[in-house]
Amino acid sequence: MMLAGNIKKSRKKLKLTQEGLARKADISYSTVIKLESGEIADPRMETLKKLANALNISIDDLVGQV
Repeated sequence: MMLAGNIKKSRKKLKLTQEGLARKADISYSTVIKLESGEIADPRMETLKKLANALNISIDDLVGQV
């Protein structure tokens, strides 16, 4: 659930809606919803890269690794 919380926290910090994040990361709106709800717990590396780039954070920060 750390990934889901990190996505939501980072998105809100940038004042992005879920739809705005989806557009910025070039992923589907439904994927953002599923990631934030924890329904998708193990996304593809490509999706993680797009999200991290859109949120201006590292993949390690996104997934909560130190």
